[in-house]
Amino acid sequence: MHCFDTHTHAISSDTDAYPVQPLGGRQSEWSRTRPVDISGLIRHLDAAGIERAALVHASTMYGFDNRYAADALAEFPDRLVGVCAVDFLSDSAVPDLRHWIEERGFSGVRIRVSDGTTKVPTPGAGLSDERMSSVWDYVESRGVPVCVQMHSKDTAKLLHVLDAHPALTVLLDHAGRPDASGGPTYPQLGEIGQLARFPGVHLKITPPALSRLEGEPGADVTEVLRRLAGMFGTERLMWGSNFPASAGTLQDLRDSIESCLTWMTPEGRANLLGGNAARVYDVPVTTDSH
Repeated sequence: MHCFDTHTHAISSDTDAYPVQPLGGRQSEWSRTRPVDISGLIRHLDAAGIERAALVHASTMYGFDNRYAADALAEFPDRLVGVCAVDFLSDSAVPDLRHWIEERGFSGVRIRVSDGTTKVPTPGAGLSDERMSSVWDYVESRGVPVCVQMHSKDTAKLLHVLDAHPALTVLLDHAGRPDASGGPTYPQLGEIGQLARFPGVHLKITPPALSRLEGEPGADVTEVLRRLAGMFGTERLMWGSNFPASAGTLQDLRDSIESCLTWMTPEGRANLLGGNAARVYDVPVTTDSH
């Protein structure tokens, strides 16, 4: 089974060519303590049998300077798709998106709404800030996937955007950090489940998502994944390793997610591990099970 990893990062050792200028002024710990450059990422992909990956620009290292990821895309166009970051509140947001997407080869864009820390500033009034309307118009009209980093408590903000732009393709980083509190009935899962009525909303199942569920008293990770699949359908779940921000080798991280999917049909697993991402990013990938 070939895989498409929807959430990887890469860090250059050349800080002269690619200077450190993180959002919020504080570099992420993982980019200091376990950085992996693009050549290292490709080696890890090969070792784990991963055919393609989405390279998510590391804004906690480079701010809105997407050049390192852009150069990596040019070097490995058959292995990588790119997710850039721009200042959604800037007057130049749409021209910036046109540059990175139409000229430098990125396929998607990412916006942070909340990420569990106070280190990275969130934009304006959040997703529903009126200054972002031209950005939403652009990505919706071009079918550009938008990776949204948020908590499920921010669902109302995203609903506001989707009501105005129902054709948006949205990939919720870390599954939107669903709230699995409350024990076996999981009464708060319905919060993130409100987004399921929009067919373009997908959930990235990542190590931070799994860790959050594992840390919730009384929560059963497999059962929560089953319920999310019941809400959104397995055709809207996809895997992301968060490598190297999440510790371990890519093979370790792939093994971890596969161990949580034994309840799925072979077709469902193949789609979650590769087929769904290939469809969203419009690239070929083999998803035949073995």
